[in-house]
Amino acid sequence: MQIRVLGCSGSIAAGNRTTSFLLDDDVLIDAGTGVGDLSLDELARIDQILLSHSHLDHVLSVGLLADSVARRRSAMGRPPIGVHALPQTLDALRSHLFNGVIWPDFTRLPDAQNPVLRFVPVTIGEVLEFGARRIEVLPAVHTVPAVGFAVQDTRALEVGAWVFSGDTGPNPALWARLATMRVHTLVIETAFGDDELALARISRHLCPSLLRDELVQLQQPAQIYITHIKPGELEAVMSEIAAQGGTHAVQALHSGQRMSVGAV
Repeated sequence: MQIRVLGCSGSIAAGNRTTSFLLDDDVLIDAGTGVGDLSLDELARIDQILLSHSHLDHVLSVGLLADSVARRRSAMGRPPIGVHALPQTLDALRSHLFNGVIWPDFTRLPDAQNPVLRFVPVTIGEVLEFGARRIEVLPAVHTVPAVGFAVQDTRALEVGAWVFSGDTGPNPALWARLATMRVHTLVIETAFGDDELALARISRHLCPSLLRDELVQLQQPAQIYITHIKPGELEAVMSEIAAQGGTHAVQALHSGQRMSVGAV
């Protein structure tokens, strides 16, 4: 199982792309600006999109991807792309994006019987299976309904899960669930430095001091990567995280990075 980091920044600037991960070659986890680096052939192979929440930096490429691949997937006889998200997230997409004003409704185009996109509601705790990939929907705590994801390879469950926290503030329910699961890799957000602690709390994101309090609750070794740092802030935030100490080694995630979990 291969995971390719298409984007992991908290916003955009040259060399900074917002959150998206490509699982093997057919599943997207979030659909930020990094999706735009894929070739047209790569875009056309995507069959499933999992969305953590409705914020623009995580969903803006859904509509553009649909527009890019509509003709090609139709010619190939491919089924609609499944868009899996909380019902509230799907409602937000219907109301504010695929509304015919901001963007055409690709859940009804080219026609209602053969759309490019198919919305699929999920619930926290639900397990999705795509081939050998087992993906559990995890709780997140954000300003809008949000989730994270735990991805496992059913051919090598002993290796453990690749876990993505999603955008979240302090999240006791996440650690309670991870305590019962073997974790191979944890990708967790830290959107702000400690000088913006108040903003982190209001916006339900993490900063280094809040991250420290969260990681204390992870009582197992795991590879830990930090995502969602704002452009220009990576060195400062990672220095603050390093200064916190702790038992876990922590690294910054980078666009273009590739990870292997389970069977390859």
